[in-house]
Amino acid sequence: MSDKDVAALLDSSEPLVVIEAPAGCGKTYQGANYARRAALASSRGRTLILTHTHSACAQFAKGTSAVSGKLEIKTIDSLAVQAATVYHKSLDLPPDPSAWARQQGNDGFKQLGTRVASLLEAKPMIAAALADRYPVIIADEHQDSHADQHGIVMALHRAGSRLRVFGDPMQAIYGRGKKAVATSREQWDALKSSGVSDVLKHPHRWRDGSPDLGDWILQARESLRSGGLIDLSGSLPSGLSVIVAENTAHSRTGYGLSRDHRRPVDSIVNSAQSILVLSSQNATVDALRAFWNRRLPIWEGHTREPLGKLATTLTQKAGEAPAVAGAAVAFIEEVCKGFSRSSHGDRFIQEIAEGCQKAATGKPALIQELARYILAEPNHEGVAKCLKRLAELVEDKTPGFTDVCIDYRNEFRDAIKLEHFAAPEDGLGEINRRRSYARPMPPSKSITTIHKAKGLECDNALLIPCDKAHFPGTDAARCKLYVALSRARRSLTLVVSAASPSPLLKIGRF
Repeated sequence: MSDKDVAALLDSSEPLVVIEAPAGCGKTYQGANYARRAALASSRGRTLILTHTHSACAQFAKGTSAVSGKLEIKTIDSLAVQAATVYHKSLDLPPDPSAWARQQGNDGFKQLGTRVASLLEAKPMIAAALADRYPVIIADEHQDSHADQHGIVMALHRAGSRLRVFGDPMQAIYGRGKKAVATSREQWDALKSSGVSDVLKHPHRWRDGSPDLGDWILQARESLRSGGLIDLSGSLPSGLSVIVAENTAHSRTGYGLSRDHRRPVDSIVNSAQSILVLSSQNATVDALRAFWNRRLPIWEGHTREPLGKLATTLTQKAGEAPAVAGAAVAFIEEVCKGFSRSSHGDRFIQEIAEGCQKAATGKPALIQELARYILAEPNHEGVAKCLKRLAELVEDKTPGFTDVCIDYRNEFRDAIKLEHFAAPEDGLGEINRRRSYARPMPPSKSITTIHKAKGLECDNALLIPCDKAHFPGTDAARCKLYVALSRARRSLTLVVSAASPSPLLKIGRF
């Protein structure tokens, strides 16, 4: 079917339409256009667009700005928080379910989703009330929904919401392990069989960039999906280049290249007006930041795990100086380089324990100065003042702090902003709301993980490194590799290893 046929299917009276949408084939365009039409046609409620990433929210916001007053765009976790806030007593939750979820650890929002899904199942009238508010729902990237998120969406559909689902099993990169990938695909196949489905097939993302690259990426998707390899051994399409380079770093998480191998990589990065450098692992992103002498910033995305952990600990341990100091050190270690337990942190914690009583000079005196902020105010305000002073020491290249570098600057600045709020969770909630409204996008040249690039597109991308450690021969790695390949509109460069090649690539001889 053509794009027009897909649009007609979306506009139909079918209660459930499922569109399989390979990256770059017009999913956001079709979804945003349908959202505009549905919003204008609706005489009640609002059209709801549900995504899994805030970058996807930003893309949909651009395409639906003309009808922004008649629709809502939010992540599915945000929908769960919204429902849980209204019905928090029924769920045995505090008035701020978002803060509760953060306090539960990494799976807090999943726990929240489980409770909300169970509530909607047990209380159909609540689902009906939400369906009346949102008579049309567009579920984006639905392949990433876990069972309870899927349950929330389907509960609203059963209660009367017309449902339009977009997704691609080959972009399911959030579940871990073979079982998670298989479960995601089974859920997707079952969903397609429950309604009317179609497939987007035209690589629109590359129409004004590199059409040959777009065709090649769709072929690569089919190879990965069928269990085959991506063939880089023959002629390559316009827009695709391959660089063979071997990592010379001695540490498992480091990254380095010989001068000869580095030269073509630097040439690609330096010559591009804009480029998104993608890597599979957080540790490698940090290593690449050092590899380019911190000239390229790290795109931090919307979700800030270290800030969330800091706010949670400061809420739970306010008034306990040693615990607050430990949380501050852990946060600084995660967002900065050159500030470790051995270089600064142990002395910092020791000063707190000893009450900053001993005379000190030089670097120890400065560490003592930082510790005094927390000793005086063992809470989020003291931590914020400590971080503000640390930033001054780093900026001034003060002896003892010349090797400290703030890699995650937005996260660091947001932690300082916590001092302006009565409680750290209040500050975190407001910071998240502001970030969602602003919908920030990456700098013109930046480094990020594939996970945080999900939902983004760019003119030029560099994927580094494509080796066995970063892309093993698993189904999850196949999905992650495809997501990375499909970000760039004009040029894509792969940095591959001949010594330790990814089993998903056929590289031949270069």
